[in-house]
Amino acid sequence: MNPHLQVLQTKYPELQECLPAIQQSFSLLETCYRHNGKVLVAGNGGSAADSEHIVGELMKGFMLTRPVPQSFRHQFAQFFPEEANEVCNGLQGALPAISLVSHSAFMTAYSNDVDSDMVFAQQVYGYGQEGDVFLSLSTSGNSRNIIRALQIAKAKGMKTVGLTGNSGGKMKALCDVTITVPYHQTPDIQERHLPIYHTLCIMLEEVFFGE
Repeated sequence: MNPHLQVLQTKYPELQECLPAIQQSFSLLETCYRHNGKVLVAGNGGSAADSEHIVGELMKGFMLTRPVPQSFRHQFAQFFPEEANEVCNGLQGALPAISLVSHSAFMTAYSNDVDSDMVFAQQVYGYGQEGDVFLSLSTSGNSRNIIRALQIAKAKGMKTVGLTGNSGGKMKALCDVTITVPYHQTPDIQERHLPIYHTLCIMLEEVFFGE
């Protein structure tokens, strides 16, 4: 077992039953990034905040500093030699991820002009490519805008990962992997989603930016 999963199990023994799904989710995400893919993330309410949080951990250093490679430093220096050290030292390696909850002008326009249930689906359709991953969060597993986005992701050949509660809801049938934490109440579910996605982000960072 990955040592970070062991730490998660020790801190949150109630999540032991989720460990196989977390490992499977990690494998999908690792494969995505190894093939130059990206991760799209969405949820509602507290899960929208979690979506932003996940992107923040992937797009910059989390537990590691992630210096940019020498090949990029050399390339940048060819254009801007006097600023190369300052700029490249200010950059960190990134795992490409987009939060679909952030685009307020687009979301309000689409909700007003078209259909509020389709605001995530439209973005998945526009951003998503075969091999990308759509990471969806819904404590009920039945959020209509998440379900629509999952359907689009499947049709586009993307991989789908769901973070949800005990029942799994409708999203369970649409996700390649569903992490169903063993709780029913929204606060309890969201409190367990955070250590799960932290662990996934730590594992990914270690693979791509560790020694």
